[in-house]
Parts: sequence; structure tokens; C-alpha cells
Amino acid sequence: MNPINHVAIIMDGNGRWGLKHKQSRNAGHRAGLDTVESIIKETIKSKIKYLTLYTFSTENWKRPKKEILFLFNLLEIFLTKKIDELIKNGIKLKIIGEKKMFSKKLRSLLLMSEKKTTYNKKLQINLALNYGSKTEIINTLKILNKSNNRISEKNIEKYLYTSGIPDPDILIRTGNTQRLSNFLLWQLAYTEIFFEKKLWPDFKNKDYKNILNKFRSLKRNFGNI
Repeated sequence: MNPINHVAIIMDGNGRWGLKHKQSRNAGHRAGLDTVESIIKETIKSKIKYLTLYTFSTENWKRPKKEILFLFNLLEIFLTKKIDELIKNGIKLKIIGEKKMFSKKLRSLLLMSEKKTTYNKKLQINLALNYGSKTEIINTLKILNKSNNRISEKNIEKYLYTSGIPDPDILIRTGNTQRLSNFLLWQLAYTEIFFEKKLWPDFKNKDYKNILNKFRSLKRNFGNI
């Protein structure tokens, strides 16, 4: 039985779900938030310590401005309403990505959420916001070069956004798309990847548990035989 410490998820298909149900793309994003809450509860129940959610990529700035504003507003509402619940449930929040592109209000809210949940230990949720793996690796190499540190695996991992966090055991991507989309390229080197046909709002706890159970029974070689 393989232990599971860290699950990463690319929550794909919200916009398509909204259009499929003859609503707006934003309606799909709102529906996807219900799935997020459900998966968080199941992750705690399964005693998994880390959950990384690909929330907004560096490439997502290409989307219509109206949709971007809706997404950030949805995030602000979620953090404002749910912060006490996160604390009560022992959830620590960490933002991975570049915060400087966000509004002052959102940056302040993100920092406050991280600060208030710092000492929680039941589950750490890493929200990948304005995140791009290539940018992360380039920034890490710049830090190493500036500090005259030797380029090595250990030193690179020290300066990644995920420093101190174990690499994901599992990556799940919903939405019937089979690519990584510039997500955790360094960290996923030996991660087991599960591509799910269902759109994110249709992804249920039973689907999640099926993937967790499949992973537990896998034979993992890590280059060995």
C-alpha cells in the first residue's frame, strides 16, 4: 500500500461545464468551487497532508478580463467567508506563484489568510495563483546565480515555491485533457498521473477515492526494476 502525502490537481473544465449546461463560463467556475470544498473534506478524511490546486496560471491572463475579474472576486469571497472554517479544520494555506500582479486588496487578503493559518497542521493547501513552472525554475536559477550558490538538485529545490513540501505522489487532471500546462514540471518527475474525462464540477468524491485506491496498489519503481 503506497502512502499518500501530497495530491496535486489541475481543475480543468469549469468554463466548458458552464456552457454545456447552457449557462455562462462563470457559472461553471462557481460550480467548481463546490467540488473544491468537497475534495478538501475528502483529503482531510483520507489523512493526506498536502493538496496543491492549480487555481490560476501565468497563461490565464490571456482570458477575457471579465472572466479574470470574476475568478478573483470568487476567490476573495471564498477566503473572506471560509477563513474561520479553514482555521477550525486545521487547514494551512500557502500561495505559490507571483502575487505582485494581483490587486492590493487581493494581495492583502492572501497574506492575511496565510498568516492566520500558519500554525495549522491537519492539511496544507497550496493555491497555485499566477503560477508558471518555467518562471518558477528560472527565478530559482537567478537566485542561485546571484547568491553564487552551486546549481544542484538540492539547491534548486531549496528555492522553489514548494521548498520544504514533498513532491506530489499523485497528479489529477480533469476535463479530458492530457497535458501538464506548465504545472509543477520539476516536482512531477516521479508523480503518478491520472487524467480524468469528467469536467471539474462533475468530479465527485467517489472519483477521487477511486484514484487514491488505484495509486495505493501501484508498484512504483523509481528507475529500479
